[in-house]
Amino acid sequence: MKKMIVSLFAYSLIVLIVFSYTACKREKQENDSFSVAFLTDIHLQPERDAVKGFSQALDTVNMLNPDFIITGGDLILDALAQSYGRADSLNNLFHEVIRRAKMPVYNTMGNHDIYGINLEKSKADPDHPEYGEKMFEKRFGKSYYSLTHKGWKFMILNSIETEDSKNDPYTGKIDSTQITWIMSELKKTDRSIPIVLSTHIPFMTVFSQKYWGSTFANDAELVIYNSKDVLDLFKGYNLKLVLQGHLHIVEEINIDGIHFITGGAVSGGWWRGPNRGFGEGFVYVTFKENDFSWRYVDFGWDVKK
Repeated sequence: MKKMIVSLFAYSLIVLIVFSYTACKREKQENDSFSVAFLTDIHLQPERDAVKGFSQALDTVNMLNPDFIITGGDLILDALAQSYGRADSLNNLFHEVIRRAKMPVYNTMGNHDIYGINLEKSKADPDHPEYGEKMFEKRFGKSYYSLTHKGWKFMILNSIETEDSKNDPYTGKIDSTQITWIMSELKKTDRSIPIVLSTHIPFMTVFSQKYWGSTFANDAELVIYNSKDVLDLFKGYNLKLVLQGHLHIVEEINIDGIHFITGGAVSGGWWRGPNRGFGEGFVYVTFKENDFSWRYVDFGWDVKK
């Protein structure tokens, strides 16, 4: 009888330990899960009701209540080919409207956020203290940086190159200074930590093949032309997701365990309606431990007729 009581007690203790461990693990998973809203190609301007549209997008984000927002570049329309006065006022407008967000915002730089580099149209002075990327850096901070959140590492990249562009004001490229920074970041990153990249110009897309034909090549305004060199740096690391913009379409490519998600556009077709059938919206990502799920959120914007 005594042996039976001891055995029953031991069995009950084991069951209690297993139950407690399972409950703690479930609680940890739930506590570690989080969400991020990726808002790209906002192209904010006072025309075309863009302020109302962006405000409506932010109200939708606030209702979803993610841990933070990442913008995917092209915050305004635009600094690239405008006068300093226009570019300045658009940046001020963006800062005014983004205050509507109830969570932290981390910004990625797009080609339209770089002041004056289309010299033919902007008539900008290259010696201006805010010429080129300096305008973004003054208004938003560094154009590439990293942050960690609940066991995930996010790396915000600058994919716009203006120095070695030939006939065009910009190309898609991760420059050598940034490559050195990425290597330094990875050296201090545990290889098991899941990594997310944010870039304006895509690392990978089938945009040209879909819309122009299967044998068409992507040019260097459409994609990062040294993307393979950059992605090779992450071999042996846990790169899970690349969030990208620029193309105003929704696209997912899954290869070698990496998901490349092109995030549509908050502005749709530059606030004139859907672009190629893709309406105004943003990507909403839910992260759980070493995995994630995502959906495209149409925030219900109707173009003023």
